[in-house]
Amino acid sequence: MESKERMTTEVEESQMTEEDVLAADNSGEQNQTVEEDDDEDDTDGEDNDDDDDDEDDENIDKARQGQGDNGVKKYKVPLGKKTLPGIVYLGHIPPRLRPKHMRNMLGVYGEIGRVFLQPEDRSVKRKKKKAGSKACSFTEGWVEFRDKRVAKRVAASIHNTSMGARKRSRFHSDLWCIKYLHRFQWCHLSERLAYEHTVLQQRLRTEISQAKRETNFYLANVEKSQGMDKRRKQRERKGETVEEKTWDFTQRKTEDEIQMSRMKRQGLSKKNLQKAQDKAKVIQEKSQSNVSLLAKIFNSSKGQS
Repeated sequence: MESKERMTTEVEESQMTEEDVLAADNSGEQNQTVEEDDDEDDTDGEDNDDDDDDEDDENIDKARQGQGDNGVKKYKVPLGKKTLPGIVYLGHIPPRLRPKHMRNMLGVYGEIGRVFLQPEDRSVKRKKKKAGSKACSFTEGWVEFRDKRVAKRVAASIHNTSMGARKRSRFHSDLWCIKYLHRFQWCHLSERLAYEHTVLQQRLRTEISQAKRETNFYLANVEKSQGMDKRRKQRERKGETVEEKTWDFTQRKTEDEIQMSRMKRQGLSKKNLQKAQDKAKVIQEKSQSNVSLLAKIFNSSKGQS
């Protein structure tokens, strides 16, 4: 009996071990299949990543060419690439547009650095103040983008388009007048502004010096005239004669005065001068009669023809 029980326990253990081995094998196969599935998923993910990279490259190329999917969208600069700033020029600034508005409107397309808007001339501003308007307008502007590729794309895509996206926008009726400035840096703009400032200061200095000279000359003449009046009154009190200075102007001689001076130099009399004048009148009358005769001849020939 004991031998039979031992045999049954050994058979059960052998069956259990075989079942465990089969279960282990099945679990291993499942693990292998899971690993294979994971590998396939990884390969699929790598393929998708490659596709995404290709799409990103295509989008970057389109962005460089100004052909985005949805018109103009924000351009993302690839990591690891050195970016150089680019500057665009704005030739038209609508009334009541401020630098913060410009930054908000162009900041949609890319990262913006510095913004400068040129105020209108002081004379125009002064006239507006006299008319009752206190608003300050701008004539032109410069905007710096962190990446020049973004600046090129924005200038090429939104030029001659409406400023306001909505119809209720204040600047909807105005158009963008924008141009990318090739190889233009912000230092060039600062140098230009500094030069204009120095020219303005120099012009103001010259005008002030000219005004000072005129006022000094006027004051000197006033003091001189006061001194002359004082001396004249003193002479009148003493009973001395005072000569008033008059301004004499030399006029050009007439024709008769010129003829008389010639006669005096030549020793001729008035009778000879009168004879010469009569002879000149006769010659002039003869020339006029000849002109009338020639006119009659030529006019008659034209009428006959």
